[in-house]
Amino acid sequence: MLMMNDLGSMAAGMMPFDPMCGSIYEQQPPKPRFIFKMPRVVPDQKNKFETDELFRRLSRESDVRYTGYRDRPHEERQSRFQIGCREGHVDIAFTATGTNLQLMFTPNMPIPSYHQSANGTCNFEKERGMVHILSHFIMNGVCVRWKGRIDLDKLDGIGCLEFDEERAMIENRMLQEQIERYNDRIREYQDKPRGYRNQERGITDSDLDVKRRLNY
Repeated sequence: MLMMNDLGSMAAGMMPFDPMCGSIYEQQPPKPRFIFKMPRVVPDQKNKFETDELFRRLSRESDVRYTGYRDRPHEERQSRFQIGCREGHVDIAFTATGTNLQLMFTPNMPIPSYHQSANGTCNFEKERGMVHILSHFIMNGVCVRWKGRIDLDKLDGIGCLEFDEERAMIENRMLQEQIERYNDRIREYQDKPRGYRNQERGITDSDLDVKRRLNY
């Protein structure tokens, strides 16, 4: 069974080109390719979240600030921030590390004071003068959620990252299915008779005979 770090090299090595026989193969049909989509998550998300230094720092509650429209007057930024919250996107940064995040959640329009969806929450009612935000996303191959609150006047607040175990399980199941489908295609190709594989790749017996003589 192939491991994840073997898949890229396997796919790249499936179609060698022989420069001595370039004239034979130049006009042949494209050879079969095995496309492996880049995984969205790492195999052991929880371990990475608990041991990675960046995640360990961001998992502690710390100061955050709104980073949108920094070249505009403060009053305009306040308005832009609230509009962004109600449209479903906010740009923030952790003050201590300088880590920038774009928090995304389902747009909240028309404007009720509270909105919750599968992508996150935006709550203007929980605390006077503050907005509480919850946003789910994948960061460095790990499913996480950002949870915090931001002052509507000062445009700063407190927040942290948490490991999103439920979504991590979903993404991990999708990853395993993706790898299994790829391995099935490799096994299917390897189980085909050699003659059929050559025919599928556009190589005839006469081509192989010429290639053997040239190599000889």
